[in-house]
Amino acid sequence: MNEPLTYLDAARMAELVAAREVSPVELVRAHLDRIDELNGALNAVVAPAPDALGDAARAERAAAAGEALGPLHGVPFTIKDSIDVAGMPTTSGSLLTHRRPARSDAPVVSRLREAGGVLLGKTNTPEFTLWWETDNRVFGRTNNPWDASRTPGGSSGGEAAAIASGMSPLGIGSDSGGSIRVPASYCNLFGLKPTHGRVPMTGHVPAALLAHTHVGPMARSARDIALAMSVIEGPDGRDHHAVPAPPTDAGALDRPLGALRVGFYAKGPVSPVAAEVQGAVRGAARAMEEMGCRVEEVGLPFARDMDTLGVSGAIASAEGLFDLAPLIAGREDDLAVSMRRRMALPRPTHDEHLAALSARDALRAGFMDYFGEFDLLLCPAAAVPAPPHDSAELSVDGRTTPGRTALMCTALYNLTGSPAISVPFGFGEGGLPIGVQVVGPRYLDGAVIHAAARLSEAAGAATRRPPAMAGG
Repeated sequence: MNEPLTYLDAARMAELVAAREVSPVELVRAHLDRIDELNGALNAVVAPAPDALGDAARAERAAAAGEALGPLHGVPFTIKDSIDVAGMPTTSGSLLTHRRPARSDAPVVSRLREAGGVLLGKTNTPEFTLWWETDNRVFGRTNNPWDASRTPGGSSGGEAAAIASGMSPLGIGSDSGGSIRVPASYCNLFGLKPTHGRVPMTGHVPAALLAHTHVGPMARSARDIALAMSVIEGPDGRDHHAVPAPPTDAGALDRPLGALRVGFYAKGPVSPVAAEVQGAVRGAARAMEEMGCRVEEVGLPFARDMDTLGVSGAIASAEGLFDLAPLIAGREDDLAVSMRRRMALPRPTHDEHLAALSARDALRAGFMDYFGEFDLLLCPAAAVPAPPHDSAELSVDGRTTPGRTALMCTALYNLTGSPAISVPFGFGEGGLPIGVQVVGPRYLDGAVIHAAARLSEAAGAATRRPPAMAGG
């Protein structure tokens, strides 16, 4: 076995456990050792599971007894600390909630356990998952494994840093404006925002912005994304947004893409985008063309003419802060700087909120028309590679933009609810990862996972490890 245990993908780990070539205890112990080695520098895993080795030992006994094994039997995983795990506090990075233990597992957690997975721990997030830098007053700041002076993004930055550094093979994050896909891009991972409603949001804290928030998997391989989706998707009878839908069909990920109709933009309706990111998108477009796809640059005027971040921000401010108001009232001094900044922003008027909802519906209609003509959309996942910590502003090829533009490439697809995945596709001049984003029609999540797998194979970027973390 040439690659260290902690850098195998989850699917391979499951195969080795099933073949009795590696034991669950061996796998879990290797990851716990990796956490002990690296977490002090990265601060990604903020709450260890109470009995990971005991759970691994039980999984080992079940395998030895010849019991039926689930698809993740004995495989470690991590969970963003905004998702309930029974008996563990769901802090969501907030002093307001950090002492409240969850009464039960969220559906995504119980399903991963039922599939045989072994929980290693919970990972860091900004307060209430509402910022693009992973830092809070409970656990502090998470660093990017590729460069500790850089952010891993937010809000699933702890999950991204854990997986990229080999502390976990597979994790679950959440995404309201790019919180899975931007950290995945910054850390050289795959991160899927599934179709809205495909994975239940039950057990996510806070229960805010649920019409635009998605729970989804993050991993180092596309086949792990497909495997995780096969386990966590489906309604739970409690989240009314979670609807019955055919299972995700990623098919054989190594099969040809065929003559898919693919539109792409390198900056298009979002601007500015760094030249090296635009180059990665154009490179991905050429790769898809070489695979037999019919690729065409598109302008998307219905999206270009809309202030995406303004619309997204108005909805988040009107609805998200309304949902949080009862929790925050009287405890404003306990909030993190990020939440204080968000609360200090002008609140939209009633008419401005309605105008934002109307613009969102027009955007959805525009993409319905687009996907009547095209099978997929290829575009940037983030405007720049990972910026330095505490960047109130981003520098995009010498142009200064507000920090929130970190989400401008991704927030569009939270408004539409479309499946969208960040795919590792290269590195910038400073050696930092660059991801591209593949977007598909609602409920065709398998198509975007399949395209991600083939793009990754063409690029070869996903197999690179952070230089300081390359050991196992």
